[in-house]
Amino acid sequence: MTPHDAEKVLADAEVVPCVEASLADARNLVEACLAEGVPALVHREACSKPSCSPKFQVLVRPEDAPRVAGLLQQRWRDTLEREGLVPEGQAMQAVPEDGELPCPACGTAAPLVRGACSDCGLQLE
Repeated sequence: MTPHDAEKVLADAEVVPCVEASLADARNLVEACLAEGVPALVHREACSKPSCSPKFQVLVRPEDAPRVAGLLQQRWRDTLEREGLVPEGQAMQAVPEDGELPCPACGTAAPLVRGACSDCGLQLE
């Protein structure tokens, strides 16, 4: 997906901010989203106060937010592995393509049941 394609898709769509970051980080995330077919845009500064450092928002459709969360999680895991910060014997779990993120307590990647993990019951919403 190109930036122009994303602009066309998001022109009349409801969008939500999913990340607030520096301009470089926001652009990198948008590039990653576009590479995965997720329409995303960098939005103007989130805070315009002189005391704030410049921050920009990445805007996506609400239904794409779980996929962006999965991308962010996978990028974090890739960084941990690249830096050698994953404890020996502990493999990082891949983010499933259906967008279900694993439970932080037990690792189950399944839809929530009344806002809780379907396996261990950890309340997540």
